[in-house]
Amino acid sequence: MSLLTRFVLPALAAAGTAVAASCSASATTIQNQGDATALAACKTFSGSVVIATGTTDQINIPNVQKIDGDFTVTNVSLITSIGADSLTEITGKFTLNEVQVLTSLNFPRLAAVDDIEWNALPNLQQLTFTTTVTKASTINIQNTELNSLEGIDLETVDTFYIANNRYLNDITLQLTQVGNALTLEANNPAVNVSFPNMIWANNMTFRNCSSISIPSLESINGSLGFYGNDIESFIGANLTTVGKDLSFVSNTKLANISLPLLKSVGGGFTVANNTDLGQVDGFTSLQKVVGAVDFNGNFSDVALPGLKDVQGAFNIQSTGDLTKQCAHFSDLKDSSVIKGDYVCEGKVSHPGGAGTTPTATASGAKASKTGAAGRVEISSAVMGVSGLIAAFFGLL
Repeated sequence: MSLLTRFVLPALAAAGTAVAASCSASATTIQNQGDATALAACKTFSGSVVIATGTTDQINIPNVQKIDGDFTVTNVSLITSIGADSLTEITGKFTLNEVQVLTSLNFPRLAAVDDIEWNALPNLQQLTFTTTVTKASTINIQNTELNSLEGIDLETVDTFYIANNRYLNDITLQLTQVGNALTLEANNPAVNVSFPNMIWANNMTFRNCSSISIPSLESINGSLGFYGNDIESFIGANLTTVGKDLSFVSNTKLANISLPLLKSVGGGFTVANNTDLGQVDGFTSLQKVVGAVDFNGNFSDVALPGLKDVQGAFNIQSTGDLTKQCAHFSDLKDSSVIKGDYVCEGKVSHPGGAGTTPTATASGAKASKTGAAGRVEISSAVMGVSGLIAAFFGLL
């Protein structure tokens, strides 16, 4: 047997086996750039990749196209740059947590991730995701210095949570649907939000946004809420149904709400404490509210011309004069369109939510309550006359 047959070929075979083995493990830990370079022979690494806590090198994983597992960087306080020049897919979670001095995230070919979970990246200002991530089931990005989400542009997502990114001034994605929940809160107050292709979502919550555009939205299976935003207008020209609650609360600059095709709200419908909202009249097609209608604020006009069924309480309180409007809603209460407890009062000094008692202004507005028996009104003028009559008969 030749030397080649006896020694060289078996050695090559063993080397090949070693390379294959190095591309598969439950997890591999990268301590330095040398460890990252050692993965270069793997097009696919089957297992999770973890960058060790004490790593100080700038890390680039060369040649690897797929990580069939998680990619995790947690509590790595001295690393400034992380990248993978050929990586297109991470089948598990992409986690970055407490990576305090990270300034560069360079994944030019990354297109698909199961979950993105990033938190506490106070020096990360931008992404180098040239190809753009277009597939992910969860996006959770908190406490970064990102000024945009350029490099992430999904069509569908289950959970999308973006919070406490104080320099984020633009969130624009081609999302068409949200399977679980979309929440934006406590980012830059000047952030502009645009989802031009969004058709439906399960739940959506917006807080602390400067503008919100969802022109194609047709239905919400769960709840839709706007809280403490600086938006001046919200127009949902195609929205027809909200499965649970619909809320506009404490949006101090909001002057216009227009949902002209909205027909039903499956939970409560709240419009409260929107300081600049003078008219609540943008719901011309609304027919049914399964929960409570609860409007309070400074408006002088409120109209729900298509209303046919309110199964919960009905509370409207405003500092403005609503004499004509409340007369109309009183008729709806009397005809059992409104089935729950009823309050409708204008000229209220401190308008409150459902369950509160209206407090009249100095001009003497009426306070109204309605239980099962119907509407009860007692004015200060009537009480005054009654007191005089009682006093007169007491002298006889």
